[in-house]
Amino acid sequence: MDKIVIEGGHPLHGTIRISGAKNAALPLMAACLLTPEKQILHNVPDLRDTRTILELLGALGVTWQKNGNTLILDSSGIKDVEASYDLVKTMRASILVLGPLLARTGRARVSLPGGCAIGARPIDFHLQGFQKLGVTFTLESGYVDAHVADRLQGNTVCFDIPTVTGTENILMAAVLAEGTTVIKNAAREPEIGNLVDMLTGMGAKIIGRDSDRLVIHGVTALHSAETTIIPDRIETGTYLIAVGAAGGEATLTNCNPAHLPSLLEKLKAAGLTIKEGVDSIYVTRSGPLRNVDVKTMPFPGFATDLQAQIMALMTLTSGLSVINETIFENRFMHVAELRRMGADIRIDGRSAIVKGVGRLSGARVMATDLRASASLVVASLAAEGETHISRVYHLDRGYDDLVGKLKALGAKIRREKE
Repeated sequence: MDKIVIEGGHPLHGTIRISGAKNAALPLMAACLLTPEKQILHNVPDLRDTRTILELLGALGVTWQKNGNTLILDSSGIKDVEASYDLVKTMRASILVLGPLLARTGRARVSLPGGCAIGARPIDFHLQGFQKLGVTFTLESGYVDAHVADRLQGNTVCFDIPTVTGTENILMAAVLAEGTTVIKNAAREPEIGNLVDMLTGMGAKIIGRDSDRLVIHGVTALHSAETTIIPDRIETGTYLIAVGAAGGEATLTNCNPAHLPSLLEKLKAAGLTIKEGVDSIYVTRSGPLRNVDVKTMPFPGFATDLQAQIMALMTLTSGLSVINETIFENRFMHVAELRRMGADIRIDGRSAIVKGVGRLSGARVMATDLRASASLVVASLAAEGETHISRVYHLDRGYDDLVGKLKALGAKIRREKE
């Protein structure tokens, strides 16, 4: 097992390119199951999660060719409709094959998903939505066994709260349903817009992109398309926060500032200088950090996937910050590790009260989930001395060449065996 070792106290300087979005790549790759015609995806990030879903698709009978960051997927030879536990247990996004398989074959057997231990994240909303489309299912031995008697039937699906994977799953099923499907209270994250673009390019009829009400007029078949995966807004945000923690200046290219409205405002309020380009962001910090309060919300609010990172940043202020987590109930596991580095953080229900300590100290810490890992990297870049971060396989799930990119900015970072 690998660990990352970081010597803190070195400002970051330079330019790095942001990779394609993990949270867009996974549903777009699953969408290839909707048609026997080939799909071409550009800007595919090289991550543990994208490799896992490729393995899952391969087990279903999908073949692929990879050329750099371009992926050609061919699902003409689907041979199975079961997504096994061994593949699904490490990645909750595996549930995204459920909708395409039901739409294409009328049957799917998918293991209940795993992934980071940051909360229950039940799939009840998915299953309730599929029932509205005429799906019958049973839950047995840790699997969802679902089928539809004939063709999926369009209907109105209203989510109690916005759900990203739920919206994506119902959307992919509805494009091949008979009649019209309306998804109310749909999630509005940019990754869903990327999926809408792909499905529309394949011949789907979808109205309401970027809104909380999607209207899908079902079609009988879809065809091949060529789609570019959007930049990863969470990777972008993580590097912006990293520069804020370490100091210095950096330019991030191949990113979309419009995908990070809440974060950019918080970073400006915290004392960072942000200059937005069409597809780039320049960030610098020359003075002391200021404390800000944060409340995670669905897009366009502050992303829960950046909560741990900005918490690490707030430990470096001299004030008091309140960080309220409204999305997941168990997403403060990084707090114990930040305390090992000298942070003063108190948990009160779904809020973390961060009393800035100005500086942190290097320590041996352990990553507990994907974004918690990133928060420890942020803290380590600013800490005095060396920090050893273990269990960094979590980072591999969502960050393409993090060590290489930080090295390019001048960080003293290395990866080695435990």
